[in-house]
This record gives sequence, C-alpha cells and structure tokens, in this order.
Amino acid sequence: MTDNNQVTPSTEEDSKGKVKNIEKLDSDAKMRTYTGFMAVVITLICILWAGMMMYYNSIGSMEAIILRAYTLGFLLLLAFLLFPASKRSKGKRKLPTVWDGVCIVLALSAVIYFVSIYETFAREWGGFHRSDWNYIFGAIGTVMLFEASRRVVGNTLSIIAGVFLLYVFSGPYIPGTFGHGGFNLTRVIDTMFWGSQGIFGIALGVFTTFVFMFVLFGAFLRNSGFTDFINNIALTVAGWTAGGPAKVSVIGSGFMGMVNGSAVGNTVTTGSVTIPLMKRTGYKPHFAGSVEAVSSTGGLFAPPVMGAAGFVMAEFVGVPYTTVMLAALIPALLYFITVFMVVHFEAKRLGLSGLKRENIPPAFGVLKDKGHLIFPLVVLIYLLVSGTTPTYAAVFALLATVVASMIRKSTRMGWRTIVQSIEDGCKAAVSVGIATAIVGVIVGSVTLTSLGLVVGQNILQLAGGSLLLAGFFTMVISIIMGMGIPATAAYIIVATVSAPLLVELGVPVLVAHMFAFFYAALSNITPPVALASYAAAGIAGASPNRVSVTAVRLGITGFILPFFFLYNPVLLFDGSSYTASIIAMLTAIVGVVALASGLQGWLLSRAVWTQRIALFVAALLLVEPTLIYDALGMALLAGIVVWQKLKPASTQITKGKAPETAI
Repeated sequence: MTDNNQVTPSTEEDSKGKVKNIEKLDSDAKMRTYTGFMAVVITLICILWAGMMMYYNSIGSMEAIILRAYTLGFLLLLAFLLFPASKRSKGKRKLPTVWDGVCIVLALSAVIYFVSIYETFAREWGGFHRSDWNYIFGAIGTVMLFEASRRVVGNTLSIIAGVFLLYVFSGPYIPGTFGHGGFNLTRVIDTMFWGSQGIFGIALGVFTTFVFMFVLFGAFLRNSGFTDFINNIALTVAGWTAGGPAKVSVIGSGFMGMVNGSAVGNTVTTGSVTIPLMKRTGYKPHFAGSVEAVSSTGGLFAPPVMGAAGFVMAEFVGVPYTTVMLAALIPALLYFITVFMVVHFEAKRLGLSGLKRENIPPAFGVLKDKGHLIFPLVVLIYLLVSGTTPTYAAVFALLATVVASMIRKSTRMGWRTIVQSIEDGCKAAVSVGIATAIVGVIVGSVTLTSLGLVVGQNILQLAGGSLLLAGFFTMVISIIMGMGIPATAAYIIVATVSAPLLVELGVPVLVAHMFAFFYAALSNITPPVALASYAAAGIAGASPNRVSVTAVRLGITGFILPFFFLYNPVLLFDGSSYTASIIAMLTAIVGVVALASGLQGWLLSRAVWTQRIALFVAALLLVEPTLIYDALGMALLAGIVVWQKLKPASTQITKGKAPETAI
C-alpha cells in the first residue's frame, strides 16, 4: 500500500453530535503516556506481570484464587497508572497524580490483605473469625474496582454493575416478583469479595487462565508484521476485483479481529487505513464505515480465537474450547461471506473497479517475504485441535511467533520489539481484565438474589412456552445488555441472565449460549448504542446513525442465523452428523449469497423488486438445513438466474451513474 493510503482517523464531531472523538469509544486510546523514570516503571511492571502469567499458566502452579488475586492487583495497578481519573490528568506525564497514588495504595492493600489471609480463611471457613478488617478491606477493594472500571471501561458497565449491586440491597422495597428479602452489607461483601461467585469468580478466572495469554499472543503477532502480511494477502486475493478495498477490509479485519478481541479497537486500528481507501475507490462514507464495523465485529465470533468470550463460554458450558470453536465455524463463515458478497454486489451496482495491478503486491513476493508468519497460527490451531489446553496452546504459539519472526531479517523481533510486545499486550489486557472483574459483581448479584431464575420464569410465562418468542426476548435482552460495554462482559451478563431460559425450553446448553453471545457481540453495530459503528463513523466522517443502520443491513446474517441453529443445531457442528453439517453449510453459503444479492438489488444484473423478494425467500429456504427447503430454495434461485439471463434489467448500472437508493 502506498503512503497516501495511510490516513489518520478523523475525530471530528458529526452534525448529530454522536461522536466527539474516538477516544470515548476505544479504551486503549484513553491511556496516558509517561516519560522518563515512570515509563521504565510501567515497562518493568508489564514484564513482571507477563512473566508471572506465562510461568504459572505453563510449568508453574499456584492456587487458582490466589493467582486471580495477583492478577487483579496488576490490573488495578496498571488501571490507576495508565488511565486518568479525568481529562485534566491525561496526556504525557512524569508522575501519576496524588489521587492515582491514593487509589493504588488502597487497591493493593485490599489485594495484599486478601492474599495474606485467604489460605486460613479457606481452610477454616466454618469457624473462621471474620474481623471487621475483612469487611473493611473487602469494601475498599470493591470500591476501587468500581473506580478502575469507570476509568478503563467507561460509565456504562460501571453503572450497570452499580444497579445490580443496588438491587441486592433494595429487594425489600421492590414490589412484585422482582422483590426479595434483601441482604446486609457483610453478606454482600462475603459474596462479592471473599466468595467464588463474585469478583474472583469464573469471569476473572477465565481471564487469568486463558484470555490474558491470548491477548499477549495477539500483541506479539501484530508486532511481528502479521497485520501487514494479512493486509497484503487480502490485497492479492481481492484487491484487483470489483470494489477490492472493501473486500480487503472484510478479510483483514476479520483475521485481526480474532486476535484483537475488541470490535472497537479493531475498527480504529484497521479502519484508519481501509475506510479512506474504500472512500477513494468510490464507496460512500457511511457504507465504508459500516463495512469496517461489521467486519471487525465478526472477528469476535470467528475461530480460532473468538476474541475472549469463547473461553468464557467453554467454562460456562463445561465443554472443551475446541467444541466452542467448532460450533462457531459455520456461523462465522456465513457471516463473513454475506458481508463479502454485499460489498461485491454493491461494487457491481455502482460500477466500481478494483485497484490497479501495479498497486497490488505480487502473491509470491508476499508469501516469500512474510509467509512464515502464518506458522504461529498453524501451531495454535494444531495444538487446540490435538487437545492441548488453550493456555498451553497460547504460550507455545507466542514462542512460535518469536521463532518464526527470526526466519527473515525484515520480520526479526529483537529485544526491543519483544519488550514492546509485552507492554502492548499487558496494556491491552487491562480493559478486558477490568471488565471481567467488574462483571463479577453482576454475576454475584444475580447469584445472591436468584435474579436470573426470576427473569427466566417471567419471560417463559410471557413467551407462553413458545421457543420463537423466548428466542426473540433473549435476543432483545442480549442486545440491550451488550450496548456500550465490551463483548466479553456483555456475554457474561447475558449468559447469566438470559441464556438459562432457553435451556429451560429444551435448547442444548451450547446452542443457548451461542445464541445469546451472537447478539451480545452484534450490539457493537446495533443502534442506538453501537460502539464499533460510532468509531467507524468518526473515521469515515459520516453520520453514526446512518453507519449503524447500514451495518445492521450488512450484518443481517448474524441477526437471522441464530434463530436457524436454535431450531436445528446441525449448523453448529453439534456432533449428530458431520456430513449433515457440511451439507447444511454448503447450501447455507448459497443462501447467504442470495441474501446479499437481495439486499443490494444485484445478481447477474440489476434485480427488480419481485426478484429481490424472491432472492430473500430463496435465502431463507437455503439457510434452513432441511432437504426439501434446500431443493425449493435452489430451484427458486435457479429460476431467478434464468430470468435475468433471458430478460436482463432494462436499466444497467454504469460507472458513475449509480442511483442512491440501495444503501
């Protein structure tokens, strides 16, 4: 890619006032930077943390709850050092503020106290004397976590956690079904801070065991030059075709989203290049922004890494991670094929060409220069499939990244790059880690009050036993709960509150959790609070609302598909028949191509409205994994092809003459 394609993201506020700057959407962009001595201190903290996590997640051993406590200590320390309490303390600094220092002392005191007495506490649980200090430090630790969450993740998740915590205390004052007896402060602190259902529960445990290592692996992969390799491969594959830059965005953002774990972060990093390039090719700003947002969001449920929520799902459901990874394969593939074909048909409709051949790197040259960087992913996939734990797989894949980078001088990772990768990985992990910790408060509140059971029973009564209505309510809850918060945190909330009601209706546990997770992830592009769409709108200089609405259209498969695998899990490789799953995948691929064609009004030529309706019907028939529906869908699609062959649309789209109606 030439230098003129390196466009700096726009941070201007649009006419609606929705996006003031990207920093409000991407937590990593809110970090302050230090100079001098403190910069060295931050680096040393990151090295110490990464070294500890690599050791105890590979060859070392430590009691799980204690490792989680140390992890929380590092998370809080870096949160208060790197993320300012207010805008006034942002920017370059030589030292943290006084308030930062106070927060650090309080937070670390609570963690150190926890570690120092937990062994005795656990051993003598029934007869352990709970002194006032237990509750004082428990309260301090919880309050400091809320302050860290406010700084790192933002107000939305912190307010949600606060509402759940308030619900624990206010139960006696709530009339009706949602009222409860209430709990005193000591009981709440016991659950939230000292128990295994709160802050130190499964969410933080999964982050400590799995997620941190994969975030660190992603940082090493990016700094090895893997991002450039993926972008160049995407250029060689699709850059020369109609609307090539948009297809490059779909491929590149999808690959990077797998290891990034953040739809917003991926949108900001890759979108700064792909969105301006799409605009120069001829795509309208809102369409270019939506393509990037949809592609980046899809990376959250694309194997082999699936952001971070896939590991949490494996723990919740109680299955190996490879089972979750395999279940997500077909839905993720169909999602990206839909987006890819939408941009293809849009390019055809607008008469757009691809990049000139001289601007596309030769495939052989790309593979020769950086093809060896695919080796770490091969190692990762092999280890995961062979039954190795995800933690070991991530550690060895990380080491394989360093080894692979040494093959060529242009990609060789020296000590500075390795240290920078460690620091980048640790900093990126803070936002995910703090989110999983504060979600522990929500999970603890739901467990303590049995709120999940109450919500489930009420929705089941409202649905009247209808799986379709229950699925619809679950979709709404998942999207609402996911608005404005990281996908991993959103999934944990919906897995606690809404997924169990589907299980009560007989839906397999994995299917129910995958259903809820899809909509929690898609909340990144769903109005009115669509963080990935807003970030893309800031770069594209387009209306956030228009980008969000367009993104929903482009990602329509993600909204439709879960209802199909809710009724027929064969689309999730449920193990009943791999042959049936493959056949269902192939027919569904044809179906999503028909869906993309109907959305954009183009197949072989411009599609009239009757043809578009027929394409939608064919798509739904083909996605439904039933033989008779597949046959009807294929026949209908074949009829439309013959129709366009025999009677092409009278108005063909020529370059520069495209109408404004499709998107």
